[in-house]
Amino acid sequence: MIQPYETSHRQRPKADYSHPRDRDGGFTLVELLVVLVILSLVMGLVGPRVLSYLGDARAKTAQMQIESLSSALDLFFLDIGRYPTEREGLAALVEPSSIPGWNGPYVQQGRVPVDPWGKPYQYRSTATGTKFDIRSLGPEGSGGGSGTIDITSR
Repeated sequence: MIQPYETSHRQRPKADYSHPRDRDGGFTLVELLVVLVILSLVMGLVGPRVLSYLGDARAKTAQMQIESLSSALDLFFLDIGRYPTEREGLAALVEPSSIPGWNGPYVQQGRVPVDPWGKPYQYRSTATGTKFDIRSLGPEGSGGGSGTIDITSR
């Protein structure tokens, strides 16, 4: 026999939500602000130190690349009897040319690397071809001035 609706329908017991967070399942604004303040303090203290390490690492990388290019230029000098002219530039280390005695490429990668900031190294040679200078102009690409890194070969 079918029972009337009132007797067959059960009512669910109401849950006891004593704390508003239990009902909503989220965080309060105060909790979020406290977390944001803590993260800001940590980043304010740690961030500059990490960025200075990154800058130091790039400067050291540039110095090592300049030393490697200097060694490649010395090998070029031994084969040719002079350093590349400014017009030939560092490309003379990797590109075969009509220079008698060229026995390259003199750079292992087969290409002239760019500095850690993505800019080409500056190459200068004396008129006699007996001295050279390789320079990275640093992150700003201008060289000199305050706050810039200027790395040279000699």
